[in-house]
Amino acid sequence: MLLDAVTNLIKNYDVSGRYLDRNALDSLKSYYQSGTLRLQVAAIINANSPELVKNAGRQLFEEVPELIRAGGNAYTTRRYSACLRDMDYYLRYASYALVAGDNTVLDERVLQGLKETYNSLCVPIAPTVRGIQIMKEMIKELVLQAGIDNTDFVDAPFDHLTRELSDISI
Repeated sequence: MLLDAVTNLIKNYDVSGRYLDRNALDSLKSYYQSGTLRLQVAAIINANSPELVKNAGRQLFEEVPELIRAGGNAYTTRRYSACLRDMDYYLRYASYALVAGDNTVLDERVLQGLKETYNSLCVPIAPTVRGIQIMKEMIKELVLQAGIDNTDFVDAPFDHLTRELSDISI
């Protein structure tokens, strides 16, 4: 179930049997005030997603060329395509979390079982994390070019993905 920041906040207060306090109201106020900006960033991601994935992949393979050399995890066309497909997948779900203002969708739809799957397939985690970071950097640059000065909120879903993936070392 995809939760937004409002639904998640209310659910947490309801489970604990509490009324919304000042912290909850401040959190809701911040969520609504940043709504237009989050939607603008999602539109930027949507309009540029193929280029973001392609360019992030290109930069990743320049930084870690052993991935595309013989024996590397992105060596064959099939593996190379799978890497770009996964980057697109992370980008899409990060944009959902960005709009929702809540990272729950990342836990439920992306991260649950991902580390185990990558470990079983011997997919290195560090390049995956770097690819996600590259996409975040590219998006923040596009957002700045679009005239949105405060890009801090863009970090949350991407940092959540990298933080959760990073605690496994292959």
